[in-house]
Amino acid sequence: MGKTCDLCKRGSKKGATRSHSKIKTLKRQDINLQTKNIDGMKLKVCTSCLRTAVKPVKVKVAKVPGAKPAPVVKKPRVTKAKAAK
Repeated sequence: MGKTCDLCKRGSKKGATRSHSKIKTLKRQDINLQTKNIDGMKLKVCTSCLRTAVKPVKVKVAKVPGAKPAPVVKKPRVTKAKAAK
């Protein structure tokens, strides 16, 4: 099928628009597909798969030549429940 994600096989859904008189008109809600080259293959991938895909870690580059690059520090997520304790 043309409008499905090649990674998660998710496709379009059926929805309805309702007029003021409550008449239902069916419509098709397509997913947001992007064409990307992944490992040398051209794939149609939805944006949720692109967001959760494993990506290379970005390393900060030092501005001074010969200096070591700064390490990437990930901050832990703090939720409201953890902050209240």
